[in-house]
Amino acid sequence: MRVLGINAIFHDPAAALVADGRIVAAAEEERFSRRKHGKRPVPFSAWEQPVLSARWCLEQAGLRPEDLDLVGFSYDPSLARPAESMGLHDPWDHLRIVYAEQAPSLLADALPGLDPAKVRFVPHHVAHAASALLGREGSVLVCDGRGECASHLSGHDSPDGLEVLASQELPHSLGLMYEDLTQHLGFLRSSDEYKVMAMASYGKPRHLDLLRESVRATEDGGFVTGAIDWERLAPARAPDEPWTQEHADLAASVQRRLEEVLLDLANWIHERTGDRTLMIAGGTGLNCVANTVLSEQGPFDHVWVQPAAGDAGTALGAAVHLARSGPLEFAPGLGREFGDAEIEEALRTARVPYERPPDVAEVVAETLADDGIVAWFQGRAEYGPRALGHRSLLAHPGRKANLERLNNVKGREQFRPVAPMVLADRAAEIFTRGPLPSPYMLFVHDVTSAWQDRIPAVVHVDGTARVQTVDPATEPLVARMLTAFERRTGLPVVVNTSLNTAGRPMVDSPRDALECFGATPIDLLAIGPFVLRRPA
Repeated sequence: MRVLGINAIFHDPAAALVADGRIVAAAEEERFSRRKHGKRPVPFSAWEQPVLSARWCLEQAGLRPEDLDLVGFSYDPSLARPAESMGLHDPWDHLRIVYAEQAPSLLADALPGLDPAKVRFVPHHVAHAASALLGREGSVLVCDGRGECASHLSGHDSPDGLEVLASQELPHSLGLMYEDLTQHLGFLRSSDEYKVMAMASYGKPRHLDLLRESVRATEDGGFVTGAIDWERLAPARAPDEPWTQEHADLAASVQRRLEEVLLDLANWIHERTGDRTLMIAGGTGLNCVANTVLSEQGPFDHVWVQPAAGDAGTALGAAVHLARSGPLEFAPGLGREFGDAEIEEALRTARVPYERPPDVAEVVAETLADDGIVAWFQGRAEYGPRALGHRSLLAHPGRKANLERLNNVKGREQFRPVAPMVLADRAAEIFTRGPLPSPYMLFVHDVTSAWQDRIPAVVHVDGTARVQTVDPATEPLVARMLTAFERRTGLPVVVNTSLNTAGRPMVDSPRDALECFGATPIDLLAIGPFVLRRPA
């Protein structure tokens, strides 16, 4: 069975291919178009078909559009209702539904040879659930802003298929509540929610009692999100204004209430399934602080979060749902990869001086030990928003000033943390609370007191860090670099943040890497087996 999955309806257009029982490829369209989240100035132009990523997925399998058995589109317009009837204000929603109805013909035009009759509509939250379950048996929790007419799904997967246990109808939505808060705090809604999560660590949840009255779980496995007068709790912030303690306290209050309600939902699911494992998807699944609460305080032995938990992941989920394969192996490196010859040709075309050292890992470790900033471009690009050692910016964690330095390089807010990348067998002595190993950077961990002064650049204001553990068996080059860095510094940790600048998608191609290196004060670009040094 060869199934192409497509997300093209809310934001983060993406494509994924499942063929012959394996995930062949998956990528966000923004990596090709260079438009972050697929957004342009006109609101509905975010609904672009992921033509470039879809064509690339097919190329990876040597397939033509006519070779596909099915195409899954991660939105079912037959389930949708007018926004006004659901208590939402969305002047473009009726066009969204019409656009989705035309998806078969639009895809056939974009992929010549595709039979539009092969296109199947997969409900949005079913696609999210399938992306997390990946053919495995267990419980699943999906929370996001919205799907067709709901904002949540709780379920259980078995050999007989997905059993939906609960679904929360709109307008009640934990994701939309968090989006409203994001906009009120002066950030870009449906894009900058992670900034609110970072800001929450600076505040105290002093509005928690009030929020508990309007935001609460219900006995049927759903929840209520009543109207919140944001202005009463903190003044609206313009994007160019500084944030205040009032803003941080509001962020902390909403973050805490989100965690509490998610915990209630997880308990409700477990009471009905008794499963040991909970799989999570939906944009709320990218809230790594809430994930840790579910792991530490929830009833499940194991919590697994889809690394592409946002809407981009529904492309994979739609393909998985229709392919109905057995358990699928997931690795985050599902995007583009460039061979040594391709990279060298790009370097020659750019007419830049470069070297091919005996071991790029040793050169990078030496540069980091000397407090240089390194752009790391290796292997297949990550699927999802986290840089996991394929498209990363690296720095020395022992220099506290490197947090401000990296935020300046990326052109982003100074309150935002950067993450530690650590050898898996060393993580437990440095980080506590939160599940280990943690290869996808989707949980937070406390940094032990003995290490907080040794790696201050990666310690957030609340003493936590969003950890990525590295296994030499799956990431041998990254592990070799970490080992070489520890040999020089005594630290088995380096700073890892995404290789991009503010408002731009993560670097994907050699050209992207060269543009980023040329435009920012990065000291070394390690791209495949080659290195480029910043002139003195």
